Amino acid sequence: MPVQIRQAQPQDAASIAAIANTLIRDTLFTFTTQERRPEEIAARLQEDPKPFLLAERDGRALGFATYGAFRSGPGYRHTQEHSIQLLPEAQGQGLGRALMAQLEEAARAREVHMLVAGISSANPKAVGFHSAIGFTRTGLMPQVGHKWGQWLDLILMQKQL
Repeated sequence: MPVQIRQAQPQDAASIAAIANTLIRDTLFTFTTQERRPEEIAARLQEDPKPFLLAERDGRALGFATYGAFRSGPGYRHTQEHSIQLLPEAQGQGLGRALMAQLEEAARAREVHMLVAGISSANPKAVGFHSAIGFTRTGLMPQVGHKWGQWLDLILMQKQL
């Protein structure tokens, strides 16, 4: 069965939390150490009108993509920072590209001018992925993240929509 990409609903919160928490627990790809709670995700999906896309196959969530404020203040409203997370077994199949294409389309429709990616230096595949879909590396913030006793760099990439 093909992969379906759709707007996530509050009832998807447990599946979204499971994906995010796998990366939080098992990787240095996110500097976050506090696991996501389904109730928090459900509330965000209920209250926040921004796109939050879920990819699934046979009813099983494989990944998601969304965006949120890059920085506070009205001058930044056209710049958003995105997040894309896939289960390891869902990577390398074009799913990330499909999610990002739909997310970019939704962002353009909401007058987003620039998407920003903040990528852990422990995740070079994410740098390659973003380069392949048109993001440009624009910055490096050395040792701004700390997880599991390691200092990690933050790589900044952006794409003008």
